[in-house]
Amino acid sequence: MSQPNILFIMTDDHASHAMSCYGSKINKTPNMDSIANEGMLFNNCFCTNSICAPSRATILTGTHTHINGVKTLGDKLDNSILTFPALFRENGYQTGIVGKWHLGQGEKHWPKNFDYYNVLPGQGDYFNPVMVENGTSKVFEGYVTDIITDKCLEFLENRDEDKPFLLFCHHKAPHRPWLVSEEYRSHYIEDLPVPETFDDDYKNRAEAARRARMRVERDFNAVDLKIKTPEGYEPYDSLPVPDDISTLWYETLEGEKVTFSSKAQLKNWKYQRYMKEYLRCIDCVDDNIGRLLTYLEDNGLKDDTMVIYTSDQGFYLGDHGWYDKRFMYEQSLRMPLVIRYPSMIRPGSINDNMVLNLDFAQTLLDIAGIKQPKEMQGISFMNQLKGDHEAEVRKDMYYRYWMHLAHHNVAAHYGIRTKRYKLIFYYGKALGTSGSIDWNTDEEWELFDLEMDPNEMNNVYNRQEYSLIQAELKKRLYEIKAESKDDE
Repeated sequence: MSQPNILFIMTDDHASHAMSCYGSKINKTPNMDSIANEGMLFNNCFCTNSICAPSRATILTGTHTHINGVKTLGDKLDNSILTFPALFRENGYQTGIVGKWHLGQGEKHWPKNFDYYNVLPGQGDYFNPVMVENGTSKVFEGYVTDIITDKCLEFLENRDEDKPFLLFCHHKAPHRPWLVSEEYRSHYIEDLPVPETFDDDYKNRAEAARRARMRVERDFNAVDLKIKTPEGYEPYDSLPVPDDISTLWYETLEGEKVTFSSKAQLKNWKYQRYMKEYLRCIDCVDDNIGRLLTYLEDNGLKDDTMVIYTSDQGFYLGDHGWYDKRFMYEQSLRMPLVIRYPSMIRPGSINDNMVLNLDFAQTLLDIAGIKQPKEMQGISFMNQLKGDHEAEVRKDMYYRYWMHLAHHNVAAHYGIRTKRYKLIFYYGKALGTSGSIDWNTDEEWELFDLEMDPNEMNNVYNRQEYSLIQAELKKRLYEIKAESKDDE
């Protein structure tokens, strides 16, 4: 098998349960689905740190965030650190990255070892974004998802056809604040169903869950909700719920005055505003993925190109009454992952084994026939792509979120997930990490039986019937922590 072309498409904050191939009840994603239908869908792909920059650093380096130095959103990736695209370039690939970078700016942090880069500084803008193209800042007129696709198509059109290519297409969407182009405004007119755990009361769980500030009910701001900023607030201030709901009204950017008869009605209205914008952003991404797939088909590249679609982590879509990510709960831990490569993968394949973003680098190196560096910490799942689902199967994984009480007041924690169980330790300290709040919280443990409680509503850590499981998981947690070379 010759070295394949690789098109790696990644969005920001796209939860797998907003993809129809994963059984979404709220939207359709035909082009993403086509990658799964013609390739392999992974039901259990997880990230090792559910926040944007750390996940991206892990994907590029094949190392945990405490190894590559990007533990938090405030950390930057030193571009002298070994990444798998550098090894691809050394081994004859033409490499490019377009779109979201989010790993720092400047000479020491811009993408390195790419033949072409054109990236958004920081989070980037949805409309008329500034992008840095091979070191030069330019304004590109239009909508960011379309622009990123345009530039990817330009890379493909102008590539050296004597070399295989590795192209990263990194979309900003559907990241907050979910701004959409005009042609998608008519999508999702009817109300969407709310998730099963929408009215979670956070009982029988760690205090950390109750304390988090990412509730649909009370923590959105005027920009999120697309309303005119109420008197007495700034655009990015959270909008708390008054005791007397009859005094509350909002004016939408469409010019509609909205009033509410109950807190439940207000919560649902906020959910609908959030989710419809979020899904409209995804619709645009899906259409643009279709443009890329059509290019490959029309130019005879389909059979020789591995197409990967994923996101940097999951996201709460009203699950547990939340938006955002960070926690080790399933909706943010789980990543979508679908891969098409006709030369290797049987169409319609389903993989239920555990794979991690930590594994991407070594898997792609393996597929390209490039030696995997010893310092990388993942496990190649190439043989699983070939259909051998017993090859190099993970039995458990290590997770760590470092940003103690930052942004959404989520406590720092680490934990272990097996096929059936999840053990989480909230250690309650900032430990000097960038952006964290230096305020200690109580140590807490959570244990979930995912077979009996897939929604993670009942912490069974202190139940007698789980005492042996608890002890075994705690022992293994510290073993896997050490194996990951995490000594903090």
